[in-house]
Amino acid sequence: MIAPATLMSALSWVLYHGEGGTEGLTGFPNIGTYLIFGVILVPVYVMIIAWFVGEPRNSKTGLMGVGYLVGITAQMWIGMFILTMIIAVVFYGGLPEPIGSTGP
Repeated sequence: MIAPATLMSALSWVLYHGEGGTEGLTGFPNIGTYLIFGVILVPVYVMIIAWFVGEPRNSKTGLMGVGYLVGITAQMWIGMFILTMIIAVVFYGGLPEPIGSTGP
């Protein structure tokens, strides 16, 4: 008969591949968040501002464009959030932080 501690250790090795927890490395915001929202999305910010201050000006079309951008972005983020939760449960044995407990 295999001892429960040995079984848990073996399962932990299979699920986590010897990696420790990610305490202190995950969460929002971090350097990637600042890079994406502060540098990479600058052309998008300029485009949205131009819809409302440029000529010819059409506020209805500008608001429709903003609505589309928000909808597409929300769809991608919510979908990836759900996929991340599924992958975490299936391959890592639990929900990631800050939703679940820290570490394995």
